Amino acid sequence: MDATDGISTPSRKIGIAVAVAALLVTVYSLISLLTAGPQVYGPQDTVISVAPGERFSIELDDNPSTGYRWTVSPPSPDPHVLKPAGSHYEADEPVVAGSGGTRYLEFQAVRAGRTELALRRCFQCGTERADSGGERLAFRITVTD
Repeated sequence: MDATDGISTPSRKIGIAVAVAALLVTVYSLISLLTAGPQVYGPQDTVISVAPGERFSIELDDNPSTGYRWTVSPPSPDPHVLKPAGSHYEADEPVVAGSGGTRYLEFQAVRAGRTELALRRCFQCGTERADSGGERLAFRITVTD
């Protein structure tokens, strides 16, 4: 034990180790927040709250080989509150002909407000052969300051 401060050398080393571990956890958490992609919601998340400028995705089971696809259906969301920001598809592993995957529909919150987002899974959307049925999903989007 050092006579000047009353803290033993082993105790001092443990204190330093705990402080370094806490610092590493904090740095890791901060990096995770800064590098994380957009928040991902599923079909069950029918009420979504985001901040202006925030991007988010809705993940949906999909199989493009069937001719069905997910689209935003009328009425379109208020463009002053929410705008589409693209989509991408990730095939299930292993990738084989006819297998499915996950579709991510991406959106960008524009400014504070509320809007409805309706999605429809339809057969050959936008063609003369398009069906009028298909699965439908509805979301209430709130953009808060």
